[in-house]
Amino acid sequence: MIKYLKLHEDRCVGCGNCVATCSRTYFKKEDPAHARIQVFPAGSGKFHLVACDQECRKCVAECPVQAITVTAQGVVMINKNLCVGCLACVAVCPTGAMRYYPGEPVPFKCIACGECVKTCPANALEIAEKEDSPMSRLPFEAAAAAAKETLK
Repeated sequence: MIKYLKLHEDRCVGCGNCVATCSRTYFKKEDPAHARIQVFPAGSGKFHLVACDQECRKCVAECPVQAITVTAQGVVMINKNLCVGCLACVAVCPTGAMRYYPGEPVPFKCIACGECVKTCPANALEIAEKEDSPMSRLPFEAAAAAAKETLK
């Protein structure tokens, strides 16, 4: 099973509580550029939400130093001690969920902590679980195989 932040765009009111909570939680400042979740206006009072779905895992396969791994709960995590800041993970992320802020030593992304869920007045966010599909395992298994080769 994969633990992830489920996004209900149809419920979002664009208040920005989730963005503010996220940036305060992880960077101790209220700055949308430092949030792991993003909310974009999509016209006609609608909003587009961006957060890591934990399933794509292209970043896991792309990381040249295996600093990005998947926990037993299926959450994609970045090991700050191993990351060299090459930003390959940011470049390969198809949704823009892997983020980077100039001056920060490593990229960052949603880790489904749930703090934003607590502050959403419209219930547009929830921590959920989904099946770990064979396709999502591919990048993870490729990275593990590459790591094994390196150790030989």
